[in-house]
Amino acid sequence: MTVSVASTSAVVPSAATEPTAPVTAATPADRDGLSVWPRSARPADDADVLIGGVSLAEAADRFGTPVYVLDESEVRERCRAYRTAFPEADVVYAAKAFLCRAMVRWVQEEGLGLDVCSAGELELAVATGFPPEKIVMHGNAKSPEDLETAVRLGVGRIVVDSTSEIARLAAIVPMGSRRRVMVRVVPGIAAGGHTKVQTGTEDQKFGLSITDGSAQHAITRVLDQPRLELVGLHCHIGSQITAVKPYVAAVRRMIGLLARVRDHHGLELPQLNIGGGHGIAYRPGEDTLNVSVLAGRVRAELEDGCARAKLNVPRLTLEPGRAVVGPAGVVVYRVLSVKQTGSHTFVAVDGGMSDNPRPALYGVRYSPRLIGRHSVAPPALVTVVGRHCEAGDVLADEVPLPGDVRPGDLLAVPAAGAYHLSMASGYNLVGRPPVVAAANGVARTLVRRESLDDMNRRDIGL
Repeated sequence: MTVSVASTSAVVPSAATEPTAPVTAATPADRDGLSVWPRSARPADDADVLIGGVSLAEAADRFGTPVYVLDESEVRERCRAYRTAFPEADVVYAAKAFLCRAMVRWVQEEGLGLDVCSAGELELAVATGFPPEKIVMHGNAKSPEDLETAVRLGVGRIVVDSTSEIARLAAIVPMGSRRRVMVRVVPGIAAGGHTKVQTGTEDQKFGLSITDGSAQHAITRVLDQPRLELVGLHCHIGSQITAVKPYVAAVRRMIGLLARVRDHHGLELPQLNIGGGHGIAYRPGEDTLNVSVLAGRVRAELEDGCARAKLNVPRLTLEPGRAVVGPAGVVVYRVLSVKQTGSHTFVAVDGGMSDNPRPALYGVRYSPRLIGRHSVAPPALVTVVGRHCEAGDVLADEVPLPGDVRPGDLLAVPAAGAYHLSMASGYNLVGRPPVVAAANGVARTLVRRESLDDMNRRDIGL
């Protein structure tokens, strides 16, 4: 099957009219080994895989490897699934998962807001045409530039994360105007796929604790600032969460704090932001968070809890990132070497921790697949490693691949849309890979490959 691989200037038909697919509770029954791939993934006769009608092998030849292929329809469908599940809430895409100009445009066209964590993310979004009033500014330690840019561009809400930030923000708001803020609260709930991404517990860098009174103190400080308008509370309990129960518990505790604010200050806050962290499957058989169930349980807890506390139900905000873009991305590598060391077979590829540091950071496991040629060799357990000068540069440990995998082969890794390139580095000066959008059988460059010339231009030491 032949598909066209277009240049950057190609006009790609909009995916906006395609049907919305639900976000499911667990990975569906395996379909040709593609259960954790984008829903458009289809095997081809030559052992290739098509994403959005685009041949991954042809994309690798055209754009080089490593290359990230992003299924535009999958991103849009997942945005719509959230809008369907939470029709009366503000769904705000977490830009830290992955951001580029096209992603900003897709999110805007599908009716989502945007959550940014830096002046850089904010400037890119606004320069692309995203309305600043639909943007939420985050960050546990916002720089003066972050705060000044947020104030200058007029972001919709700024989530304050420390008492010192309150005074700094109030000092730069122009006289006669006010900025809408939320206070980030630590609800004391442990949830997440790894201890390094659990953000709802005590004794970590995010938020202000209910237990020690820091959150209540910050609320008082905000209310004492005439240039700040407290519009609600925020919490984020962790990442890669696949159970609904922790979110329900967080809502319950936040309602308790909302009631205390009402009792102590005579103020009912109109908004509640419960963050994101919704888990996805990286390998067949793993669970994902069921967004429809989450919506029903959170809505019920919010309504029942507010009724018991005699509060008006606040407007809900949530911030999915990984669950929107993660399953839409596939990365393709080329095998550079195959080495037998003791009892281990190491398959080295032309990328690694510079474009995906997550296995080294969190021990994340993936399911790579040989594409572009048929193999009748029985599978063998191998460790897929990167090209970098670190023993921890492991992309997939002890995974089955055909026993005849060899240099020049292509390996594709699904569930690669989130936290790969957004966390990428310049290690060993290999350059970050490009991002290619696939839609309706056409591929186009969204972000070009970082070249040696790009890196050399930053080095002005001579």
